[in-house]
Amino acid sequence: MGLTDAFQEIVDSLPPDWTDLELDLRIDDIERYVDAAVALVVCNAQPYSQSEWNWRILVAHRFGHAAAVPAVRSGLTLLDDTGITGELVVREVREGRAPVEPMWGRPYTVREQQRRINAQ
Repeated sequence: MGLTDAFQEIVDSLPPDWTDLELDLRIDDIERYVDAAVALVVCNAQPYSQSEWNWRILVAHRFGHAAAVPAVRSGLTLLDDTGITGELVVREVREGRAPVEPMWGRPYTVREQQRRINAQ
């Protein structure tokens, strides 16, 4: 199974109200580290300096300061396409958080629409 398929399995197994996901990635062939780093620029993977794992990848579901699911998927697809294999591990999943947005002065319909979005 490739990294993209492993990532998709992880995302599919999450509850519907997940907000943040933290993954660790280790590649099998350390000689291809630079090639992998170039591919992972798409999803802003953060390298570890003194660890057996190579990168930490932060993923956001609907909002937040992390890479979106399609960005992470495209970075991992680039790794799969170049033949770089590795392992993904879920380190943390956060769920049930909602963005804070100022709603003062907004029409009722906008507030209700935002409530529905956050309830998903």
